[in-house]
Amino acid sequence: MQNQEKSVITTQQITDETCQEPDTNQRYWLALNRAPGLGSRTINRLLGLTGGDPKPLFAAQHPAHKGLRQESVDYLRNPIWAPVDNDLHWLEGDNRHLITLHDDRYPTLLREIDDAPPLLFIQGDPATLNLPQIAIVGSRNPSASGRQTATDFAHFLASAGLAITSGLADGIDGAAHQGALETKGPTLAVTGTGLDRVYPAKHRELAHRIAEQGALISELPPGTPPIPANFPRRNRIISGLSLGTLVVEAAQKSGSLITARLATEQGREVFAIPGSIHNPLARGCHALIRQGAKLVETAGDILEELTPLLGTAYQSSQPIPQPDPSPRQWDSDYQQLMTALDYDPTPIDQLIQRSGLTADAVSSMLLLLELEGFVSAAPGGRYCRTDKMSTESL
Repeated sequence: MQNQEKSVITTQQITDETCQEPDTNQRYWLALNRAPGLGSRTINRLLGLTGGDPKPLFAAQHPAHKGLRQESVDYLRNPIWAPVDNDLHWLEGDNRHLITLHDDRYPTLLREIDDAPPLLFIQGDPATLNLPQIAIVGSRNPSASGRQTATDFAHFLASAGLAITSGLADGIDGAAHQGALETKGPTLAVTGTGLDRVYPAKHRELAHRIAEQGALISELPPGTPPIPANFPRRNRIISGLSLGTLVVEAAQKSGSLITARLATEQGREVFAIPGSIHNPLARGCHALIRQGAKLVETAGDILEELTPLLGTAYQSSQPIPQPDPSPRQWDSDYQQLMTALDYDPTPIDQLIQRSGLTADAVSSMLLLLELEGFVSAAPGGRYCRTDKMSTESL
């Protein structure tokens, strides 16, 4: 476990801090956030020269302008206020907030990273940003078992007292949010768009539920579309908010590995779930484990590492699911097919050969097994057993 001396804020401290008045200089913060050519590090450096007040930076002449690109200086001298007014109009909506780097409500752990976002747009409960969090990330196109693993881990960790943080993306991200929502625990989604947009669009209802039970977070102003470059950029916020990052499934070239790398650079824990050597979605996790990530097989492995950082023993409020004491009994043909199935995706012709059954029979049985959750279909006409099958009597 990496050395950390992090203090996690208590619920009472969160309540006390959120009673303080938010920043009243919003217009200048929002204008600075929209300045062209200025990234987080530069903005934070400029604010350091003004004692954290953005307004002086908009003077016609200011020493802080020296060394900036001309387009940035021109903007600071003559800002475009219409987009800022649009931001303020968005903030007038219900349950919407702006938290600046110098706001007491700004998340403690995120403030520690070297490129902390100068401000955050929030839809939901700002207090959840300072809850102890675990990030869960992974492939946008996971296997069925990977998706279920993400849901199960999120469900257990949320019931143990951790907020679940992810990126609202397809696949593992969405499954992690769902797992937290199922147990009525808080979940946070860091988006790569403005909060007036939901990407992917099919997660609109999911985003609504997250805002009700946790928070949607973005450093990007309203109106920002899903530009590809913004998604790797938001990953530092996902890892920066969290005590640790769990990667469930990831290919060797994956945005999830960026999040894991950022977590390591930020001095946070990195966890990875191993998989089959034949599964390309396991290779990213295996690479992380070789690089020092903690191999985890159960959610308890994560709690074991994070509990010392929390300063208290977090216990799940829900029992760990146990196998059905009276599993379903299958006839001999099904037993032959289930014995032929592996956790590795297997082509249907190999299943026919291994089981000795006809092609029609195998296709029919696979359909039923998939509908009941015992088999998962993989690309290329391949099938593999799920964890549910392991509890069945063959």
